Amino acid sequence: MSNILTRSNKNNSVEILCIGTEILLGNILNSNAKWLSEELYSIGLSHYRQTVVGDNCARVKEAIIEASKRCRYLITTGGLGPTPDDLTTEAIAAAFNCRLHENPAIWMDIQQKLTGRNCLVPEINRKQALLPIDAEIIPNLSGTAPGIIWSPIDDFTILTFPGVPSEMKEMWLSTAIPWFKKNEIHQGYFASKVLHFSGIKESILAELLSDLLEKSNPTIAPYASIGEVRLRITAKSKNLERAQDLIKPVEKEILKRTGAKFFGSNNESLASVVIQLLRDRKETICVAESCTGGGIGATLTTIPGSSDVFVGGIIAYNNSIKQKLLEVPPTLLKEFGAVSIPVVEAMATGALKKLSTTWCISVSGIAGPTGESSEKPIGLVDFCIAGPDGIKSYENRFNSNRTRIEIQRLSILRALDELRLLLLNKS
Repeated sequence: MSNILTRSNKNNSVEILCIGTEILLGNILNSNAKWLSEELYSIGLSHYRQTVVGDNCARVKEAIIEASKRCRYLITTGGLGPTPDDLTTEAIAAAFNCRLHENPAIWMDIQQKLTGRNCLVPEINRKQALLPIDAEIIPNLSGTAPGIIWSPIDDFTILTFPGVPSEMKEMWLSTAIPWFKKNEIHQGYFASKVLHFSGIKESILAELLSDLLEKSNPTIAPYASIGEVRLRITAKSKNLERAQDLIKPVEKEILKRTGAKFFGSNNESLASVVIQLLRDRKETICVAESCTGGGIGATLTTIPGSSDVFVGGIIAYNNSIKQKLLEVPPTLLKEFGAVSIPVVEAMATGALKKLSTTWCISVSGIAGPTGESSEKPIGLVDFCIAGPDGIKSYENRFNSNRTRIEIQRLSILRALDELRLLLLNKS
């Protein structure tokens, strides 16, 4: 069996094989594949396929053999534990007719770890020390399941990792990344930047940038989610600095065409942008929420340090709270209803009076699936933003086919975006 790295027409391509019946059943989210995909991208390795197989030795063996014909490197996660359904190493050995041998150092490490936890060492854990004799070990500092880097045939290497995300990540960063770099296994360097947009549909954004979307380096890929569209700009070059430089002129042109629809990049969110704008202005905010049930306040407080800007809020879901705490006149509720511009304006005014902040966002709406009328359908949401220059109100009719959670989420993002635009206009 050869451990020599060779080059071929497989072009250093990588596949990911995730092993675990619980993934197939949907019991757990396959976060390992997502994380590994990002890692492979960051070191410039081509990644074209992901496979999920249950805890079945024959099917795992079949998947490994198939992958060996397509890719240069196969990364597996899961199936390295001590229980009978942990079959990854056994399946790898069967795929290449290899005998497994007990690694004394690994078995001693397992015993020391388990003994240190003041428990007897089950004999079943011994199977984790059964490995191909010529495999390189990927140490597991946190758990008992080691991984391996093994080339059972020329032009094909397997890297195995446990399914526990924290263990897998530590092992990847401490051993796999240095191994790839040591062997100069990459296809150039990639750089990327994500731009975030609000208040524009994916199709309209794509039409606006149609000529730029045809570029091959950098490439531009749009992604839509609730209340937001993202563009990922990706460039490739022989060095990272050059790849980053390729992104800059394209980004500049995109921002020129999109104006205020662009609100942030990479890990920024509408909430983080709004918090920073208020912080820069040394201003504060409160909320008065009905249909969003505190969602705007919760979204703002996901941002570290938001307490120097966000004071608090009142969840006035019932009309009695709107009257008692926000001092909304009963006559307004009777004449216009809780979901109306006059009521959200009164809510915002009342919250400013109670909480003494610079700004207030208020919202009331019909999130469904009940509570609609012919005049006020599901998806009708009214907003108000009260600030130093008075109040500004909005009415939005979200698609009634949206779920309750989606309507609430869209309401939160619309409110934050309108405040962002007001703050930008006042800057």
